[in-house]
Amino acid sequence: MYCNLNTIMDIRERIIEGAAQLFKMYGIKAVTMDSLASQIGVSKRTIYEVFADKDELLEGVLKNMAVKQRHLISKILDDSDNAIDAIFKLLEVNRDHLQTMSPAFQADLRKYHMEVLMNKDEKCEMPDYRDNIRIIEKGIKEKLFRKNINAEIVNSCLYSMGRSIMDNDLYPYESYTRKEVIKNTFINYLRGISTPEGIELINKRDEKY
Repeated sequence: MYCNLNTIMDIRERIIEGAAQLFKMYGIKAVTMDSLASQIGVSKRTIYEVFADKDELLEGVLKNMAVKQRHLISKILDDSDNAIDAIFKLLEVNRDHLQTMSPAFQADLRKYHMEVLMNKDEKCEMPDYRDNIRIIEKGIKEKLFRKNINAEIVNSCLYSMGRSIMDNDLYPYESYTRKEVIKNTFINYLRGISTPEGIELINKRDEKY
């Protein structure tokens, strides 16, 4: 195998990073192996020696994105003063992530690839926030979230809302900005599960969001 990289793992990472960038910009269907090869400076043959087809490449991209997301959540938890602060930092990350992602990416994923990926022995998904249950539990301990909430159900609800933000059928892009959707769904839901102390912090962060 001829390439400018030293190891197969280096090649794999470079291909995944290049594919992730192109998928997010143009959608999955629009990206060809030729365009990817040109983008990252390797031959199409090299890509096919690492990934059998586009579905396998997409699986690698999504798994890589999910790993990065988990690391980011852990770092934000470690660096945040409280649960509300952590959630708003995640919202800012999610906002920036959505701003760099073409709606075609999610549309293509749902239309052409999700059935294939769901049939894999080891399932993979878009980067998500299911690990946020740690943040919910932290907020309960800090008395920022009401103690009578079910952390697992709340986390699932927040996760569901997070996934719905990019749904063009539910929230058409020509009608709503993603910021409007987040403020009217995610943040208002947070107010509903929060104590007065938590709501005060949410209001302060919401003004700057």
